[in-house]
Amino acid sequence: MKLLMQRLSLSALCTAALLFASGQSAVAAGDAAAGETKAYTCLGCHGVEHYVNTYPTYKVPRVAGQHETYLVAALQAYRSKTRSHPTMQANAANLSDQDIADISAYFAAKGSDYAGSDSADGGAISTEKGCAACHGPDGNSTTPTFPILAGQYEDYLVQALQQYRSGERQNAIMGASAKLTDAEIAELAAWFSSNESKLQYVK
Repeated sequence: MKLLMQRLSLSALCTAALLFASGQSAVAAGDAAAGETKAYTCLGCHGVEHYVNTYPTYKVPRVAGQHETYLVAALQAYRSKTRSHPTMQANAANLSDQDIADISAYFAAKGSDYAGSDSADGGAISTEKGCAACHGPDGNSTTPTFPILAGQYEDYLVQALQQYRSGERQNAIMGASAKLTDAEIAELAAWFSSNESKLQYVK
């Protein structure tokens, strides 16, 4: 019963987040062709496989194939400095809404043609912690506001979860990460990163 209530609470949070997102001002449709030109500085990191962030040390995330809506939200958060990363904040600072839409459309269109799996078991740790409610049973979220985690670099996922736990990253839903132990974070990151997805670096 307790687990059911936790799952229902997570579902309610996800629904609230979607309603909040749908109430935001409309953003012009992204143009992937225009985004390819505008994303040239992004490729210095996101276009290099296994490129490593200097400090703290972790692989720069794969963004090709990520949900366009999520990428728009992430770039807007870097631009407003509500999401922490000096290099990303500097790169996003002078981007217009149209620039962000175009760049996001470009990256979203560059993923692999992976179609997803019908046989994912959800993973014991992911199911227990409620991750599947937003990110899907195997980490391949089908909801555009929630990022795909499957196939993402393991050390990046560890870094992100640690930042949510410390409060460095702010998100009402991911605030639950404050309750994760180091061992649970490591297990979640390892499991999500081992699953197949559309994510890749931009070739």
